[in-house]
Amino acid sequence: MNELGADHYQEGGTHYQNLPIQPWSAMDAWMTREQVIGYLLGCAIARLARFNARADGKGGLLDIKKARHELQRLIEVIENE
Repeated sequence: MNELGADHYQEGGTHYQNLPIQPWSAMDAWMTREQVIGYLLGCAIARLARFNARADGKGGLLDIKKARHELQRLIEVIENE
């Protein structure tokens, strides 16, 4: 977790941070608040659901950290109304 906010770090690589436009910024611009909230909730649930996955790069602690990151972003969306 990052004290600066969800936009200032990435769990599991830098593939999103290396993009010229962050996907979350695009979603904020193109989607309704309700859609963004639903997306973030769904992503966090999916990460937690695959905790026990045995596929390469899936499951375990990294998915819990990714879910925490998405929940941090969700909290920020709700708090910044």
